[in-house]
Amino acid sequence: MTTTASEADTTQGLIIRGVSKRFGATQALHSIDLEVRPGEVVALLGENGAGKSTLSNIVAGVFTSDTGQMEWDGQPYAPTAPGDALNRGIGLIHQEMRLLPDLTVSENVFVGRQLVKGGRIDREEMDRRARAALQRLGLNISPRRIVRSLRVAAQQQVEIAKALALNARLLILDEPTAALGAEETDHLFEVVDQLRSEGVSFIYVSHRLEEIARICDRVVVLRDGQFVAAHGTAQLPVRQLVEDMVGRKIENVFPQLSPPTDRELLTVSNLTSAEGAFRDISFSVNEGEILGIAGIVGAGRTEVVRAVAGADPVSAGTVVVDGKQLKNGDVRDAIRRGVVLVPEDRKNQGVVLDMTIGDNIALVNLDTVSGSGGFISPRKVRSVALDACRIMTVKGRPEQPARAMSGGNQQKVVIAKWLERKPRIVILDEPTRGIDVGARAAIYELIVDLAKQGMAVIVVSSELEEVLGLSHRVLVLARGEQKGILDRADATDVAVMHLAAA
Repeated sequence: MTTTASEADTTQGLIIRGVSKRFGATQALHSIDLEVRPGEVVALLGENGAGKSTLSNIVAGVFTSDTGQMEWDGQPYAPTAPGDALNRGIGLIHQEMRLLPDLTVSENVFVGRQLVKGGRIDREEMDRRARAALQRLGLNISPRRIVRSLRVAAQQQVEIAKALALNARLLILDEPTAALGAEETDHLFEVVDQLRSEGVSFIYVSHRLEEIARICDRVVVLRDGQFVAAHGTAQLPVRQLVEDMVGRKIENVFPQLSPPTDRELLTVSNLTSAEGAFRDISFSVNEGEILGIAGIVGAGRTEVVRAVAGADPVSAGTVVVDGKQLKNGDVRDAIRRGVVLVPEDRKNQGVVLDMTIGDNIALVNLDTVSGSGGFISPRKVRSVALDACRIMTVKGRPEQPARAMSGGNQQKVVIAKWLERKPRIVILDEPTRGIDVGARAAIYELIVDLAKQGMAVIVVSSELEEVLGLSHRVLVLARGEQKGILDRADATDVAVMHLAAA
């Protein structure tokens, strides 16, 4: 018999009472109460630093609380390690992927709990179960494939498959769709709907507020580690959720665009991937223009901009900056000519997590921070970092490790290090992935301001609203082919998706 959230009110699921947590001088949580009933999806919302991840980690046994109590299925619940939570049927899918890149997909799905038959690891059964979990998410890949070879979206689906293979009864999904496109997200939601009908509960953390009404039953909002709002329904305007999260009225999400000039800064002609990811791509970007690139995951968006920036090889075509052709596949030449790329995976490609903010910014600006004799000047590193942090409103000190920063501030550091080079063309691939609404607004303002300063800007995003809101024109890709370029007045969500599905 199917159990719904309303029918399960008398059945205790997860009950949290008075949970607090302090890290040094920072009070991360202040006496939080929360209930999650069987078969219910509860949205846990808030800006970065609101306490969402801390609360999720306490429930999953990563942290222990300083005060308060928890109950699970009517019994006291106080996990001291993730294994305790897993044994009780509670799993957490982290926002930051924790896969082992040199193991296979099935080895990652069953890491730490390998299946054994006759005293040996049963790889065939592990592959079978991993393939079944992946297919439930709409991902048809070999379970023997090495994780390192997968794109970010596919790696995120492997993370989700790990939880599905656990047969958990409470899943905490921390930004599960951050790296997914529309089709993969729909598959995930279908799985959530199926599991909730079987009585599985979910705590759903997401910065994609438009998802909340589709997948969640109720909403709880945290701000600065405190409970600030609860709604008995998820059918709420996005604007109301944003205002709950930031504590103020929100007027315009996207800044006003200024018209670009008629001067072409970037011209891409008949570009074709050497690896078959895309073919015959042609477009231009003018001084002061923002070009958005849209398309479902797998359309070739990331591959195109990486090729433009010289990071991936091409078999045909040209990239011309300010009238001069770039050397194909030569990222140094692109950087020298003023082309910079803020990559989609900031953790692995954008920042070195164990280095300081100052050192991260210095990495691509060694000529600026070097003293006489070519040696790095710590004084110059700090000076450059302080200026970059001030311009980008980074919350942090130059000597602070990048790992200790929020996703929004890490992204600002990635952008800051490239802006220090005074680029002509700035390419941003998924610039707001996993970033809260407050930090998003700051990055949107920055993108528009870069265009106003005369730079040519390219924005790639899986969020169609973001592409439409920021762009003067939108280039639409599908399966590695260019389907059209729409002017702002014609670039509606219907028009873009019509081309993307063509």
